[in-house]
Amino acid sequence: MIWHIAKRELYDNLNSLRFVLTTVLLIGLMLTNAAVHLREHPKQLQGYRDDIVEGQNILKSDAADSLYKLAEQGPGYLHKMPSPLRFCADGGERFLPDRVQAGYHRWGSEDLESFWILAHPPVTPNSRNVRTEVPQVDWGFIIGYVLSLIALLFTFDAVSSERERGTLRLMLANAIPRHTVLIGKFLGALISISIPFTLAVLMNLLVISTSSDVYLVPETWSRLGIIFFIALLYTCLFLALGLLVSARVQRSAVSLVILLLVWVTFVIFMPNTLASIAGGFSSPMSSDEFRERSSQLDDAINELLSRYYISPDDTPEDLMKKIQLGSEIITRDAEQQERLHEEFLRQQISQMNRARTITRISPVSIAQHLLESFAGTGFERHLQFLENVQSYTRQFRTFIVDTDNADPESLHIFGVRKGMSQKPVNPEAIPKFEDTLNLDKDFNTAAIDLLLLTLFVIVLLSGAYLAFVRVEV
Repeated sequence: MIWHIAKRELYDNLNSLRFVLTTVLLIGLMLTNAAVHLREHPKQLQGYRDDIVEGQNILKSDAADSLYKLAEQGPGYLHKMPSPLRFCADGGERFLPDRVQAGYHRWGSEDLESFWILAHPPVTPNSRNVRTEVPQVDWGFIIGYVLSLIALLFTFDAVSSERERGTLRLMLANAIPRHTVLIGKFLGALISISIPFTLAVLMNLLVISTSSDVYLVPETWSRLGIIFFIALLYTCLFLALGLLVSARVQRSAVSLVILLLVWVTFVIFMPNTLASIAGGFSSPMSSDEFRERSSQLDDAINELLSRYYISPDDTPEDLMKKIQLGSEIITRDAEQQERLHEEFLRQQISQMNRARTITRISPVSIAQHLLESFAGTGFERHLQFLENVQSYTRQFRTFIVDTDNADPESLHIFGVRKGMSQKPVNPEAIPKFEDTLNLDKDFNTAAIDLLLLTLFVIVLLSGAYLAFVRVEV
């Protein structure tokens, strides 16, 4: 009986104007999304490749000079790889740093120069990077805004119109359980929306796959499957909401007005208002405070630098002591400055996480976070990039130390030209930075959001059932 009711709902929807308009709208938006991605992604990918080549050339030049030069300059800029699924969720990538500077210098002289540290561009919460701009026509916009509205338009009259026509009384008079009627209507609406949405998605992927610059590997298809499931789960939430309101009112027009007001509140007004509020949170450490603390560290180092001067009259013992002093100055300066940068970054990330937590009150924000996680964009993707940077940093520094230890002519005093190996380094032996995505990490990150979205669906479906049970016919 459930499938009989579902087929009847499906048949009615397939012969309605809203189904035709839904199909045309979704296909049009998906094709627009594909065209924009095919225009922008090759440029982003080529820019990323050019940056990688330029960085490798600089690295080879430093390696050809000496191990000390390579160690002193560092690996340079480490770039974030553009996601091939950015068309699914932009994630505010334009407002997030696309690289980290692993070669930041502050002072230097002929005998002593500061060593490289990781310098992170600021990541502060604001309405642009807490939530993606609405005009960005990606899957996140289509699913979060368009598909949710379509789900309400397919269910606002599911129960109320039956009451108006008197067909609900006839249906229930045949001893059909109310939960059967509700589930049948829910499945009928879900299938009705899934048909044009699936068709639009397939056309989108067909157009995108024609480009040689977009590589959809097996893991990418797995991510697309997960994103499609999230879209259906999110649609179920608004289908349940539509059934709930339709069961509570007697007229379809009233149901439509209520649902539109709820949609505007929860999908448009609330997320953007919360994002604006969250973006106004002050950072625990301001940029001025950061610069002041960095300057204080420089002042302390300058006191030690005044004691470092190598004279031609120095004895071997004096020279060795000054080389060790220089090493102490260099390592202390690099460690202190890098700890300050890391503290600044941790506080920014903490603020960003709090801001994103606030926006999770809205279901559309939850869906957006999920889409970003599995599309490899947004803030969670940036955190994975930073993890990759930290891992590579440790690997690069270990390589420098091991290579210096392998040179018997080196004094093995890190940070000073006279204390380290002056031999050139084979460029092929230098570790290469690889920015990779990890699907397991994405699942762990998205687990809470998936649970919250599922909980929303269960609560609204339960509410729709309780409301339908109390309907008097």
